Amino acid sequence: MAPRLDTVDLRLLRVFVAVVEARGFTAAQTVLNVGASTISNHISALETRLGVKLCRRGRAGFRLTEDGELIYAETQRLFAAIDAFDMRASAMRAHVRGTLPLGIVDNTITDRTAPLHAAIGAFVAAMPDIQLFIDMRPPNDLLRELMEGRLHVVIGSFPKILLGLRYIRLYDEPHRFYCGRAHPLFAVPDRQIGPEVLARHRLISRGYWGSRDAKQPRSDRAPAVVNNMEAGARLILSGAFLGYLPIHFAERWVARGEMRAILPDDLAYDAPFEIACAQTPLAAPARRFVDQVLATFGVTESDTTV
Repeated sequence: MAPRLDTVDLRLLRVFVAVVEARGFTAAQTVLNVGASTISNHISALETRLGVKLCRRGRAGFRLTEDGELIYAETQRLFAAIDAFDMRASAMRAHVRGTLPLGIVDNTITDRTAPLHAAIGAFVAAMPDIQLFIDMRPPNDLLRELMEGRLHVVIGSFPKILLGLRYIRLYDEPHRFYCGRAHPLFAVPDRQIGPEVLARHRLISRGYWGSRDAKQPRSDRAPAVVNNMEAGARLILSGAFLGYLPIHFAERWVARGEMRAILPDDLAYDAPFEIACAQTPLAAPARRFVDQVLATFGVTESDTTV
């Protein structure tokens, strides 16, 4: 059976090529930065490995044998193939492939202060071979999927901090307390609305934000529980409920006279939006996406919460 090449053989072949191209052992010493005896030992080891005589050296000078000529030609082809492989591998490293599963809380697309679409566009331009998978869920569901590894990066306003995750503050989303046109309070001036008045009306509780809704007024009426903003908006538009919505989400109905904010100076708060990922080192696509989002939003890693 013919001998198979290994790492040692490749080193010996490179010595052989250097000797041939330098036209002798003496000139090859400068190229290889080793002594003539070491070069001679390497060539002898290669000849033993291949089972053929590669060259003759003596008073007549250095010359290749017929087998040496054939081995030199084959070695040139081998090294050309190795160089081509290295170039292709480098190109693959420069164009990372794969899938990046992202999670984003619902109904943020109308927020003009959050340029997430610009961050996505810049990321795709930088890593065009990455396939994006985007899931939209309530905040707690996003965190669970992130903890279990099904999502690599999530963006939202999260009601709790989970150990093992890193949170970086991106921006604040302002919320107000809204009333629909069909609601009895729609035409009532704010100065006539107080806690005792609000307590007589049905309020919306957002199941995905837990204790954050403790900020809203109290009511003795049975509340409605929703798991996304669209459901909350529908209930407010029904005229049967009052509740919080982000300003950017509610403004279309406010502009049409279908909603109004009640006591906007008092019943108001900002929801902090963050990008969350694992604390462990991220794969290249996830790391690049996080960096791009931070650059687009103008924030730094120093804004990390945990």
